[in-house]
Amino acid sequence: MGRYVFRLPDVGEGVAEAEVVVWHVKVGDVIKEDQSLVDVMTDKATVDMTSPIDGRVTALHGEIGSMMPVGSILVELEVEGEGNASDAAAPPVAAAPVAEVTPEPVPPPAPVAKEPAAQPASPITRSQPAFTTRQPGDAPVASPATRRRAHDLGIPLQYVPGSGPGGRILAEDLDAYIGSGGASALAGGGGPSPRTGIADTRIIGLRRKIAEKMQDAKRRIPHIAYVEECDLTQLEALRVDLNAHRREDQPKLTLLPFMMRALVKVLPDFPQINALYDDDEGVLHAHEGVHIGIATQTPGGLMVPVVRHAEARDIWDCARELSRVAAAARNGKATREELSGSTITLTSLGAIGGIVTTPVINHPEVAILAPNKLMDRPVVEGNFVTVRKMMNLSSSFDHRIVDGWDAAQFIQRLKRLLEHPALIFMD
Repeated sequence: MGRYVFRLPDVGEGVAEAEVVVWHVKVGDVIKEDQSLVDVMTDKATVDMTSPIDGRVTALHGEIGSMMPVGSILVELEVEGEGNASDAAAPPVAAAPVAEVTPEPVPPPAPVAKEPAAQPASPITRSQPAFTTRQPGDAPVASPATRRRAHDLGIPLQYVPGSGPGGRILAEDLDAYIGSGGASALAGGGGPSPRTGIADTRIIGLRRKIAEKMQDAKRRIPHIAYVEECDLTQLEALRVDLNAHRREDQPKLTLLPFMMRALVKVLPDFPQINALYDDDEGVLHAHEGVHIGIATQTPGGLMVPVVRHAEARDIWDCARELSRVAAAARNGKATREELSGSTITLTSLGAIGGIVTTPVINHPEVAILAPNKLMDRPVVEGNFVTVRKMMNLSSSFDHRIVDGWDAAQFIQRLKRLLEHPALIFMD
């Protein structure tokens, strides 16, 4: 039998380390070639590491959430033959092993001295003052200061036992009641009690990547927010009609494909908005192609799959591709190419979209748009009040690149297309 060492390979694109996300094996498992060993996450994507050989797992290296450099040992296997002894002889990269801990020898038991016989517990000790138990219906007696403090804390005094004369509740009685978790001295008593539990959750994997990216975006980008109200009555009527008469091979339309096509019409006049800003080099990369990121909530967290070249797609193809990449992201099947390369992002919470949002820019982009909830609102038209389908359109821009005037002009142009949807389809 030989020993085989599986190291974290170079996954390309300059990746120097990866995070251990999920182990698929444990020590003692007998595995086959191409069987999944572990999922690791890089800055680009989650990668499934498979075994190149049959064998039995003898050790795992790297706890879930730990960062492992390229070349570090991930798994040790017992295999038929000699294994890869030359690889095992190479100096290993430091890692946090998660298996095979050798127990320390247990020292012989020390002689136990005889303890004096336990004395009966006294009903009155220094740590437990003598409480006067009130009868049901008796009003609690306490000073105004104690009553005020109990009121501020939301504690009914009838449940607090008192150690003062005649059962008077003292300040230290209130402290003892709080420290005991709100236990009542009254038989069958209840009432509110403080909750002291703390649940600790380690932030790892995709959630940690999201946190790091959001932190980086807010630290590096001075955001400017702009919100405009849009009357989508005509657009909504058109959307409903198109859905009612669509062919079986055509996807159902939401508002997002219309916004995508509106962006295609407007962005050529605002090239600095359809752009990526390399702030390390001080270079703005303005793109002719419109690659729209679609912020998508998945079981693992927020992902941004990309609809590429929206300028080359009609309304139906935009809807079809949007549905495809969003489903791939939710199912965990989106490729690295499908999750990168966007030049501007749309984020929508649909029916729970709220009134106003302040979306965080998807660095290194310079703009993000967030349509809010579409709802019926009363609107004044001339001398009459009528009900229209209104929606607030929220947006954020990188103020280093986009001035407030340009941001307002851009949103106003977009608003005009959305309120008069025939313009979206006119050349």
